[in-house]
Amino acid sequence: MSQRLDVMKLAPEAYQAFFAVEEYLHACGLPVGTIELVKLRASQINGCGYCADMHSRAMKKAGESDERLWSVATWREATVYTPAERAALALTEEATRLADRAAVPDEVWQEAAEHYDEQQLASLVVAIAMINAWNRIGVTARLTPGA
Repeated sequence: MSQRLDVMKLAPEAYQAFFAVEEYLHACGLPVGTIELVKLRASQINGCGYCADMHSRAMKKAGESDERLWSVATWREATVYTPAERAALALTEEATRLADRAAVPDEVWQEAAEHYDEQQLASLVVAIAMINAWNRIGVTARLTPGA
């Protein structure tokens, strides 16, 4: 498959706004590893090869273990994630799969709220929303993994 469109080149102002949100996320106080796990898992669900490749490479470069990288898609069965990471991954899945149900279940939200304060939860919701937006650009424009 080849890339359909260079959205960054054709809509640079939009990309600048997206990058401003990314800067916020890297300074918001959430662990960078948690943000990257969220981004990788949402990208897997959405079938965005470009983003899945980018975030798994970023995690590896940051020192993430192969076991944790390989287990993201099966995180529920894996024993390598902290309870807080597991709560973030559950929230990510529910918020990414909104078409499967009308809302994020209360029990998923409550579990996340046990591990993150309100400011962190707000940042986590923004991180989930942003990666889903990035994934939609990547999948629609057919961004090429590894490029």
